[in-house]
Amino acid sequence: MRKINILIASLCLAFPLGATARGSAEAGAKKSETCKACHGEAGAKPIQPDYPILAGQHYDYLVAALTQYKAGKRKNASMNGFAAALKPEDIRDLAAYFSSQGSDLKSKY
Repeated sequence: MRKINILIASLCLAFPLGATARGSAEAGAKKSETCKACHGEAGAKPIQPDYPILAGQHYDYLVAALTQYKAGKRKNASMNGFAAALKPEDIRDLAAYFSSQGSDLKSKY
């Protein structure tokens, strides 16, 4: 029973009442200004070939990646620094924005 209460409390912190579980693409667009420097406009044209395309990436993948950068489980000096300042709402908003962008990552079929 204690494990269930802890899980519920954790979920309430991550998704407070009234919050949109999937984030807001509109809010994410405003929060993505810093991302453009490396990942390009709308996350579609990275400045280096080894930087990932964010546009069209799956929402859940983006949430997981940003959360892992924030926690230090994924290592990248720049991304760890940027993600450290993100709140869970920011992560959901950015993921909503980038996942809603058109990209070659999305299948045409």
